[in-house]
Amino acid sequence: MTVGPVHVPAGGGDTVWLVGDTYTTLLTGAQTGGAFTLLEALVPPDTGPPPHWHTDADETFFLLDGTMEFHVGDDVYEATAGTTVFVPKNVRHHFRNTGAAPARMLFIYSPPGMEGMFAEIGTPGERGVQGPPLGEADVAAMIGVAAKYKFEMPPPA
Repeated sequence: MTVGPVHVPAGGGDTVWLVGDTYTTLLTGAQTGGAFTLLEALVPPDTGPPPHWHTDADETFFLLDGTMEFHVGDDVYEATAGTTVFVPKNVRHHFRNTGAAPARMLFIYSPPGMEGMFAEIGTPGERGVQGPPLGEADVAAMIGVAAKYKFEMPPPA
């Protein structure tokens, strides 16, 4: 597949609100010739997705602003701006903003495909604007599409 250059201007991308965070898809798998997906996350204090793992994709995080805690398998990493965390497929993980201000990070799925989940179940949002808090409907929606997007979540407690 031949792909050309892609330019996403500041403020661009497709943005949704999901699990209390704001996610913006910057590059899709189609735009990268199937190489990867690139997203930006704005994570308000004390939020982040529930624990999960991807059965078909590695995930890499790069923290741009803020303070985060990443749980990867049995390890916990405290992260500040400039930190990179790589999570291989099939490793349970989640993250949480431990700071007093919103955190902002880039993350990559390789191979791509997960970007479809955000578009399918997220609520249309605005890049850089905090979304509504995590709700049971978000978790139920994620569980409902988990098999389609090749990820798993432990059952709710």
